[in-house]
Amino acid sequence: MITLDPALFAAEAVPEETAALNARITAALAAGADKWSFPPAYVRAVRAAGKGPFPLQPPDPRATTEVIEGPHGAIPLRIFTPTAPATGVYLHIHGGGWVLGAADQQDGLLGAIVDGSGYAVVSVDYRLAPEHPYPQGPDDCEAAALWLLGAAKSRFGTERLAIGGESAGANLAAVTLLRLRDRQGLTCAGFAGANLVAGCFDLTLTPSARRYGETPLVLTTRDIRLFARLYLAEGDDPADPDVSPLHADLAGLPPALFTVGTADALLDDSLFMAARWAAAGNPADLDLVPGGAHVFQMFDSAATTASLARMTAFLRDLA
Repeated sequence: MITLDPALFAAEAVPEETAALNARITAALAAGADKWSFPPAYVRAVRAAGKGPFPLQPPDPRATTEVIEGPHGAIPLRIFTPTAPATGVYLHIHGGGWVLGAADQQDGLLGAIVDGSGYAVVSVDYRLAPEHPYPQGPDDCEAAALWLLGAAKSRFGTERLAIGGESAGANLAAVTLLRLRDRQGLTCAGFAGANLVAGCFDLTLTPSARRYGETPLVLTTRDIRLFARLYLAEGDDPADPDVSPLHADLAGLPPALFTVGTADALLDDSLFMAARWAAAGNPADLDLVPGGAHVFQMFDSAATTASLARMTAFLRDLA
């Protein structure tokens, strides 16, 4: 259910722990080097070493890698399987502005989803821009979704599927659902639900993204613009629904949980997308977290624990 309580946006609604975490993030990023002064490959290596804005999460011993073929070649999948029979499978798409990130950089978060929901998790190591610009990333995600739709029963013993991701990953999850509906003719795009966290759903920039400025609380207006510039080739339309799903016809999609912090530059993306999702006739829920930074779930906090509990409950309750 979509509810907007004005009290959630008030300064006094932000827990002390969240405010202190935000101050530490801002100070650390302000003191560090400008990532845009380095090539993307270097920034990826720095983040993989745990020196970026997000803490390095230890590898989950349950994770294995499986490789499938896609339209542009091999696609690695990082797979987490619960000890008990899986109650569903969550197709996860990582964030990083279509430029950064990897399937093995959020094992703690994905392990918590496995433990809390009973689902297996399949995380897609899709191709990254600028070396592999649009549409290669979404092509890989679509190929992974089609693989899972065909393999879920035999591989995981269940056909209950969900899809989701964080930031650019939430964008790609929504784009994948639209492609499955429009290109494959699948009812509810073949998935029972979508878990969309702090998504960037409009590369023309929503008002909160345009107005956010350069406070280095994980993601800034400049970051969003430059990520989009690297993702899209010259002549690509940032308002194309295959790029910016906020502009799409959203009818016939599965129930979705939208999660975003009120201190996120992409706040409006989730507010607008949740409203349009519901207006198109799809069940939609919105979890607004006072003071939450962009993808705050990557940091250990009470807000993260509560947010993950909300997500896993959403997954468990899917039909």
